[in-house]
Amino acid sequence: MSELDVASFIDGQVKAVKVVLGDERALIAVSGGVDSTVSAVITYRALGDNLVCVFIDDNFMRLNEPEKVKAMLSAPPLDLPVKVLNERKRFMDALSGLVDAEEKRKAFRETFYRTLSDAAKAEGCRYLVQGTIRADIEETAGGIKTQHNILEQIGIDPVERFGYTVVEPIASLYKYQVRQVARYLGAPPEASERQPFPGPGLSVRVPGEITEEKLVQLKASTAVVEEELKKLKPAQYFSVIFDGETEEAPPRVRSAVEEALGVELEAVSTYYLKERGTGMVEGSRTYGYVVGIEVERGGRFDYTELERMRKAVQPPEAGISRVLYLVADRRGEGYYVTMRAVETQDFLTAQITEIPWDILEKTAEGILETCPKVVKVFYDVTPKPPATVEFE
Repeated sequence: MSELDVASFIDGQVKAVKVVLGDERALIAVSGGVDSTVSAVITYRALGDNLVCVFIDDNFMRLNEPEKVKAMLSAPPLDLPVKVLNERKRFMDALSGLVDAEEKRKAFRETFYRTLSDAAKAEGCRYLVQGTIRADIEETAGGIKTQHNILEQIGIDPVERFGYTVVEPIASLYKYQVRQVARYLGAPPEASERQPFPGPGLSVRVPGEITEEKLVQLKASTAVVEEELKKLKPAQYFSVIFDGETEEAPPRVRSAVEEALGVELEAVSTYYLKERGTGMVEGSRTYGYVVGIEVERGGRFDYTELERMRKAVQPPEAGISRVLYLVADRRGEGYYVTMRAVETQDFLTAQITEIPWDILEKTAEGILETCPKVVKVFYDVTPKPPATVEFE
C-alpha cells in the first residue's frame, strides 16, 4: 500500500466537500472517535458554520462519555460546535427484546438514521457527513457483518429513506491512515489515538438481550479494563457481558483442553454460554457457540499453550466462534464478563494481546470488586479469524 500524503489528502478532501456541498448545510454525528473527528474537521474547514455537529447519547456510551467528548471536541485546536442529543429512551425502546445480533444491528441502524433525519430536518440540512472507512465497506461487502454506517453499499437509498445525501470524506482510508491524518490536524491524543469504538457502542458488547442492569455492569467493567490495559496500548481492548446461563459442552471439548494443556480431565470445566457470538469461517460470517473454559490449580498457561488449546477446541466444523478462558471468579450466580484485547493494523485480521498474567488477574479482580452482579471474568483467546474483533 502506497504511503499516504496526508497534507495533499486533506487539501483534496476539503476541496471535494466544497464542490459537492457548496453553500449547503450538513450534519455529522460525532462520537469522539478518530473517524468521525477527522471527517468533522475536514468538513468544518470546507463549510464552516454550515456544518452541524451532534453527539447522540443513545445509552450505549461509556461512563460520562457524552460530556467528555463534547468538552474535547469543542476545545482548541479543533473548536467544533457540538450539540448533545439525549436519545436514550428512543434507542432502548427500539432494541428492547431483540436477541439476534443482526436484528439488533439493523434496529440500531434504523433508529440511528431516523434520529439523524429528525436532527437534519430541524437544522435545515440535506447532507449527512459520515466517518465511514475502507474496512467498514470491505467487511460489509464481504458478508462478515452489516456495519451500521453502510447504506448505499447495501442498496439503501438515504435520500429516499431518510431525506439526505451521504458524504464520506475518509472512505478510502484504513484506520491507521485516519490516525495519521488526525495527528496532522492537531487532534488531541484522546481522539487521534483513541481505541476504536463501534458505532452501535456497547450494544454490540451485550450478546443477547440488552437490559439497563447489564449496561450498568458493562459500563463499570469497561472502565476497569480501559484503565488497567491502556498502558499496554493494544489496538483495541474492552469487556463484554453475558447473562451467565450455560449448557454442557460436548465431551470432545473437555478432552481437547486436557490434551492440549496436559491437565487431568477432573481439573477442567467446559460449557457453552447461552448467547452466540459472531465469527468468520473462510471469509464468511458465522454465528457460533461461545465456549467457557475453566482449569483448576490457578490455571496459568503461556500464550503458546492457550493458542494450542484454542485450536484444538475450535476446528472449523465445530461451529464455535469464541473460546474464553477463566481468569477469576467468586461464588454465586450472576453475569459473566470477558475481557478482550487485540493487536491489528487494518482490523481485517487481528491477534490477541498477550497480556501478562498478573495484569490479567488484577484487572479481573478489579471487575469483580466494581461489578457486584458479575461472578466470572474470562479472557477471550480467539484471534480474527475465526472470531471477529467485536462479539456482534
